Amino acid sequence: MTNRAVRLGRSPMVAALAVGVALGGATSASAAESTAGSTAGGMSASAASRLGPYGYGSLKLRMSAKQAQRTGEIVKKRNDESCSGWDLKGHPTPKDSVGLFISKKQGLAAIFAPKGVRTPEGIGIGSTMKQLKRAYPHLVAPPVAFPFTTVPGNRKASYFFLLSHGKVYEMALVLKGQDCFN
Repeated sequence: MTNRAVRLGRSPMVAALAVGVALGGATSASAAESTAGSTAGGMSASAASRLGPYGYGSLKLRMSAKQAQRTGEIVKKRNDESCSGWDLKGHPTPKDSVGLFISKKQGLAAIFAPKGVRTPEGIGIGSTMKQLKRAYPHLVAPPVAFPFTTVPGNRKASYFFLLSHGKVYEMALVLKGQDCFN
């Protein structure tokens, strides 16, 4: 059901990410932290269940492909001229998609949240627009794109949310100014 990153190049998600990156995201106030979930690939339960503010578990934004590989938590799926697509070992994606992008110039550029993962503010797959707005008071929700916000505690990254029937079905932590998709 998910249309992970590889399909971003062929879907409306690219436009949404481009708009958000071009606008530089939006500022957001911090909300209460919450933890949930199980462990994955040797990460602690807390790290494995949280996306942001700087990464997911031991995977951090701007990390090189070699550094990310050394974590032992990712598997390469595809290689393009400027970016490579990877999956989390504990959370493989379908054949035509990836779980994260690593830019040759900027390092780890985007991480798509596996099921059960939440932001430190408690947002995850299944969260409602009302919950998004409560967690991120400065959320930008363009009428023809997807909601996004600057990550609390990391002004160099944004969260992007895809909704269907008023609920988040996919979300990503994205480095502002990344060069993996436009």
